[in-house]
Amino acid sequence: MMLPKDRLDRRTFLKLGLVAGTLRPAFASGADAKVAIVPCKSYGAAVEPALAKAFDLLGGIGRLVKGKTVTIKVNLTISRRFITLQGRPPGETYITHGDTVMALCAVLFREGARRVRIVESFPDSKPFEEVLADAAWDVPNLLKLGRVELENTRNLGIGKQYSTVKVGSGGNLFSSFDLNHSYTDTDVFISLAKLKNHKTTGVTLSLKNLFGITPNALYGDQAPGEQATAGRGRLHFGNRWARINFPGQKETSFTLDAGARIPGIIADLSEVRPVHLGIIDGITSISGGEGPWVGSLKLTNPGLLVAGLNPVATDAVATAVMGYDPLSPRGTKPFAECENHLLLAEKAGVGPADLSKIDLRGMTINQAKTPYA
Repeated sequence: MMLPKDRLDRRTFLKLGLVAGTLRPAFASGADAKVAIVPCKSYGAAVEPALAKAFDLLGGIGRLVKGKTVTIKVNLTISRRFITLQGRPPGETYITHGDTVMALCAVLFREGARRVRIVESFPDSKPFEEVLADAAWDVPNLLKLGRVELENTRNLGIGKQYSTVKVGSGGNLFSSFDLNHSYTDTDVFISLAKLKNHKTTGVTLSLKNLFGITPNALYGDQAPGEQATAGRGRLHFGNRWARINFPGQKETSFTLDAGARIPGIIADLSEVRPVHLGIIDGITSISGGEGPWVGSLKLTNPGLLVAGLNPVATDAVATAVMGYDPLSPRGTKPFAECENHLLLAEKAGVGPADLSKIDLRGMTINQAKTPYA
């Protein structure tokens, strides 16, 4: 059975800031590459003032969010079970911490946001509120902060049709993506990530977090099907035995090289869903990989938050904080086995990866540096 798609009309494009089927950021741009690093040594009450300080250093976010619908893409990874690592709960190691979300929502509402929507394409059919409770989020108090909506974007969700959004530059592996309504029916988009390594892509920050905007129903291992709950292994790695034609995939893009495939898709997604505000939680995290399924993980305690108005610039600063050169080519850490997706996004015009072109505020990189590996 064909899954519904919404080929957005021109009026909707204009309303959402789309041009010829391509989402364009209304605020963030390469020319506005401000990034702030602020200290934050613990979760709980310390997070909200730290975020507020970071936003003040960026010039304030009131003009960005006042009266707007703000969508926050969190990172819950692919595992259906949230696992304690070396005595630390998952929010302190490999997923978005509930305290970070609570603090961010509080600041957004204080700055005048009309509605805040929290989203993730999570491979489970249980109610999203239960998923977040399993992740140790304080869901009841989160919902009391204001008009907060929670949506699992693994399929249509509460939407009736998928939105097809084109990759402005034409794309590396995809010319367009079909997305849940939450990613187009919004004024402001925030990517809230952890400061982590990734086994395949070297680092997973605000850009890699975009991989999770693809619905499992269309891009997962059980696709197509609205009840699909499998992960996206085939999207990540392809299929040695058969070519898989995902919605929007370019005819000439087939490759089984995950080190080229995944970074290329990340760069394509960075054009499809522009990030107005990237936030990276480096209060505590892990190094050596993105989650408990990866061996040789180590606990990290950077004690900081990174926030920026451009995702490439934000990730470049965070990559430097981790002890790497954000301009490193393939074959050099952290991109030892993959293309550098920051450079691919920079090439597409999303933003600068060169630290000399970034307006860094707050802590210096040397003050913040916490070498990962």
